[in-house]
Amino acid sequence: MSELLARHRAVMPSWLSLYYDAPIEITGGKGVRVTDADGNSYLDFFAGIVTNMLGYDVAEVREAVERQIATGVAHTSTLYLLRGQVELAEKIARLSGIPDAKVFFTNSGTEANETALLLATQARGTDQVLAMRNSYHGRSYGTIAVTGNRGWKNSSLSPLNVHYLHGTDRDTPAFRGMGDAEYIEACVADLRDVLATATAPDVACLIAEPVQGVGGFAMAPDGLYAAYKEVLDEQGILFISDEVQTGWGRTGSSFWGIGDHGVVPDAITFAKGLGNGFAVGGVVARGDLMDGLTANGVSTFGGNPVSMAAANATLDYVLDHDLQAAAARLGPVVLDGLLPLTALASVGAVRGKGLMFAVEMADPATGAPSPALAGAVLEATRRRGLLIGKGGLRGNVLRMAPPLTITEADAREARDILVDAITEVDHDAAS
Repeated sequence: MSELLARHRAVMPSWLSLYYDAPIEITGGKGVRVTDADGNSYLDFFAGIVTNMLGYDVAEVREAVERQIATGVAHTSTLYLLRGQVELAEKIARLSGIPDAKVFFTNSGTEANETALLLATQARGTDQVLAMRNSYHGRSYGTIAVTGNRGWKNSSLSPLNVHYLHGTDRDTPAFRGMGDAEYIEACVADLRDVLATATAPDVACLIAEPVQGVGGFAMAPDGLYAAYKEVLDEQGILFISDEVQTGWGRTGSSFWGIGDHGVVPDAITFAKGLGNGFAVGGVVARGDLMDGLTANGVSTFGGNPVSMAAANATLDYVLDHDLQAAAARLGPVVLDGLLPLTALASVGAVRGKGLMFAVEMADPATGAPSPALAGAVLEATRRRGLLIGKGGLRGNVLRMAPPLTITEADAREARDILVDAITEVDHDAAS
């Protein structure tokens, strides 16, 4: 493995980070478990960054892809009719709840968000965009501009005029101790102030994640985006829900994360889990909004036949097996076991929704965010056979988003490993 690591470092960029002191190469997978090049087996609770939504070697997805490849047609482009693309678009349009919806497919969440921003700024004739603090929307020029996390912003240059809103920062001094209703009221007052003082008329849109992925699964209290949308609607400002990590029932309580706010957005972006490992993303939006672009458009690889075969099979599997209900049922099995960890000096917070969980690690002496302790837990869970992720504004948040196909036994196993690993790290930090 050291030989492969040396080759990686020689030809891959230094900012392409790897997990673990001794990075692993995953060489096999079955169900919700993977195997590395050394033969070690792991329960996967990060799913390729919330992407392998059904796990590994799923017969329905594999066979659908094999059938498409067997036709000899892996690619034709959107210049020709694509049956699988139309079929998937019909399903997503129906599931979106957006009136007269149309769908455009891309290769990734970054591309999907770029497309949604293009639709909104074209429709409104302005480059002004509202975004959320602690957000992440992609690594391209436009999506970096609406990312509210300094650790992921490589440049201050921007094609957009962006203003950031509150919504997931209730622990900061300005809002600490507020209940949901009081916090929502304060955030709405700030939105009105931003529109009155910092923007010119005709703001294009607000783009927001119902649960902030890279932001450490931080989430606004339910109802905040409904309150925001009332203000946005007064001025015709569009609302884009970035569902790259929260879509397809993962939150358990709704099929789209934004459903917990009682809001139907003007556009929804999606990617990651829909292809169960195959590259697919897209936007579903009001028909008039989607049709509003005046120049030609094409997506060379977006919606290609192989990815569409995988995505159709994945979405059918999610619906046929009611994986949203599974997320709602199994989420508490993990979360209820993690919540007592807040009694430990090195645990700052525990939160979750459906099959999305986060644990904030803190310095036991000062209470300050501790990326080092988060890294120590990452190593401790790997040694115990569990893969998890990390993130957050300060890199101190452990995050877990397993395949939606885990069993209750898997949930209990992961929970127990996490509790054991965090308890060990807490003990070591205190000694």
